[in-house]
Amino acid sequence: MEPRTPGMSTVPQTAPAHTDSSSPAVEMDPVEYTLRKRLPRKLPKRRNDVYVNMKTDFRAQLARCQKLLEGGGHREICVHGLGLAINRAINIALQLQASSQGALQLAANTSTVELVDDLEPEDPDEAGEPMTRTRNNSAIHIKVFYPDPQ
Repeated sequence: MEPRTPGMSTVPQTAPAHTDSSSPAVEMDPVEYTLRKRLPRKLPKRRNDVYVNMKTDFRAQLARCQKLLEGGGHREICVHGLGLAINRAINIALQLQASSQGALQLAANTSTVELVDDLEPEDPDEAGEPMTRTRNNSAIHIKVFYPDPQ
């Protein structure tokens, strides 16, 4: 058994030069397509909504949330995360709660978001029309708020 290197796949990256018609593998259309991922459908954008992503620095996103809660005059914010950013959204909400010494409370909801991808042919002259593909992705919405004093 060969040792595995992280990030390396055991599946060959190039297509075989000769294919047998009796092979059980399902092949894509011979036309090469470019995958273009569309942005997700926009959720309502309020001043206290924070959409977390993996491109922006974690500390910058955390500072923005703290600024909204402390200096922005908001008693609650909603932290949204989609796909890979779910863990980051959870971490931001937990960091906010820990830095407030328990004064903040959290309420989380999960959902599934339908995303649309465009498959465009690499060479538009040869053949093939642009196609679309839909897929589902998980999302989380965390309400971070100060409870009402009783």
